[in-house]
Amino acid sequence: MAFVRLNEAVFLESVLEVPIPVRFIFVLLGPSQANMDYHEIGRSISTLMSDKHFHEAAYMADDRQDLLNAINEFLDCSIVIPPSEVEGKDLLKSIATFQKLLLRKRKEREQKSMKEGDVQEAKGQISMEEEEEAEDDPLKRTGIFFGGLVRDIKRRYPKYLSDIRDALHSQCLAAVLFIYFAALSPAITFGGLLGEKTEGLMGVSELIISTSVLGILFSLLGAQPLLVIGFSGPLLVFEEAFYKFCQTQDIEYLTGRVWIGLWLIVFIFIIVAAEGSFLVRYISPFTQEIFAFLISLIFIYETFYKLYKVFAEHPLLKFYPPNVQSGLNASMLSADAMSLGIRMQPNTALLSLILMLGTFFIAFFMRKFKNSRFLGGKARRIIGDFGIPISILVMVLVDYTITDTYTQKLNVPSGLSVTSPHKRGWFIHPMGSNGTFPLWMMFASAIPALLVFILIFMETQITTLIVSKKERKLLKGSGFHLDLLLIGTMGGLCALFGLPWLTAATVRSVTHVNALTVMSKAIAPGEKPKIEEVKEQRVTGVLIAALVGLSIVMGNMLRQIPLAVLFGIFLYMGVTSLTGIQLYERLLLIFMPSKHHPDHIYVVKVKTWRMNLFTCIQLACIVLLWVVKSTVASLAFPFVLIMTVPLRRFVLPRFFHDRELKALDSEDAEPNFDEDGRDEYNELHMPV
Repeated sequence: MAFVRLNEAVFLESVLEVPIPVRFIFVLLGPSQANMDYHEIGRSISTLMSDKHFHEAAYMADDRQDLLNAINEFLDCSIVIPPSEVEGKDLLKSIATFQKLLLRKRKEREQKSMKEGDVQEAKGQISMEEEEEAEDDPLKRTGIFFGGLVRDIKRRYPKYLSDIRDALHSQCLAAVLFIYFAALSPAITFGGLLGEKTEGLMGVSELIISTSVLGILFSLLGAQPLLVIGFSGPLLVFEEAFYKFCQTQDIEYLTGRVWIGLWLIVFIFIIVAAEGSFLVRYISPFTQEIFAFLISLIFIYETFYKLYKVFAEHPLLKFYPPNVQSGLNASMLSADAMSLGIRMQPNTALLSLILMLGTFFIAFFMRKFKNSRFLGGKARRIIGDFGIPISILVMVLVDYTITDTYTQKLNVPSGLSVTSPHKRGWFIHPMGSNGTFPLWMMFASAIPALLVFILIFMETQITTLIVSKKERKLLKGSGFHLDLLLIGTMGGLCALFGLPWLTAATVRSVTHVNALTVMSKAIAPGEKPKIEEVKEQRVTGVLIAALVGLSIVMGNMLRQIPLAVLFGIFLYMGVTSLTGIQLYERLLLIFMPSKHHPDHIYVVKVKTWRMNLFTCIQLACIVLLWVVKSTVASLAFPFVLIMTVPLRRFVLPRFFHDRELKALDSEDAEPNFDEDGRDEYNELHMPV
């Protein structure tokens, strides 16, 4: 069945016997041998269209739901006559009486709505304000110093006991195991890169300790403990640029970071005191989608780039080099031979590819298995919840059983010590190791501190916005002011100990929320799976950060994990974080015939070519950000990201109508279901 409304009325000469302009067409197709009378259905539609109110509703309907509401209203004013022995005038008299009563009620409703029409707008305004107050908007300004911070504390801390109780669930344990590896892998990867960029002044040890200590403190004190605190690519770009500046100016790098940290604390306190987080209101979904898409893209790119490096170091050869023994007996080889053997293992690249794809596809299989028909519901849910740890364990065992092929393992430091003990200690003196730090640099450090502040502000606040979307159904709320104060202040103090600054990691935080999301178990055909609840608590964040810190103690065990397995986790996080971003959904629609487009608001309300134009503008912004990130202008990354805000607010309204922008900014894409429901929804979502 299809109910069609034409843009303009046309004459259907080959269908109708009389020349009447037709605006509506009802199409009904079905098998010739059926237990229903198609003509009766057609007569029912004709009866509907003969009703004045339904006819007007059909002209004004924007989507299918408006049409269904009009049908329901028609039925409310209709009389169903069952087969009976009453006939003739008696039947007509009773029907007429009842019909008059129904029509009178409808007329009273219309008159009442017309009288209240003038007052409705004012009432709507009041109700919206009351609703906002009921929701206790975390970005609402109080007009007093630190007013937003005080409101964050009053809103969030009374729910502290429930943050402990809600963690008593098997899904929380599975989330801890999954996100632990998801947090440890970037800490080690970025730590190694940081050690290369700073010549050992900061490395894996410092980043692991910073991730652990700051993660525990933030999970205990933060307003949104579901955020995962970690190091990010933009911060690495800044550290490299500042280290090169210090080398050219003959300035102590770690001492310069101390003064940057002190200025950072000053900036943070000024913004929090002035309730500056309200500026987040101007970061529309346009910018949020660009940022989230870019971060997910970086995860996917880094996965394949690391795999490419493995193939470059271990090219596929038909035979082993004759001067190198198979199996890598390091104790029996000289240093040169061992080095050559590690670099030229012909099966290493192939096994690394298998381990990476194996981890990724097993995790995906577990996600689909959760919605399959095998085993019982509880067994499926347990297996699905622990899908990531299971995939890691399986592929580690595969690598362990293949003893004659070398794979690069996780490099975890042994013992609690700095990366380069001969260069630095655990405390960095603000005046320099020799008391020679220049006075002018103490004040000039405010400029790089401003860059660090912009990075931390943008990444933390955008991540909080993405995590706190309404469709995720978080009930305990967020606190933009409190979280910014904690992350910024702890980061500033970290500089005194030579530890890296951290921020809210977007992909890890979104994945953390997904892992704690409980979906509805009973899904009817055609019904979209709904989020029942999210396990909002503090325990998983504390345990994840504590395990990252204990990784130094568990070094011997973790060194058995191949890096290729962590590549698979990177890929899984990047891919699953893409789904649920409206930009990603619209990007897929570009390659899909319009007849297969879903009934989302941004599809129904916006013409296809204009929707694709909007998508291409966002893609152009992503390309520009990628170019800036990859060149010597990388320090300008936060400024280019900020420029997407005025682009959306002032430039795009010149090319798109307000109703189009509202539809494109709507959060009508399905939320990122990650482990639950999404595949079943795609299979069952059919018009009812």
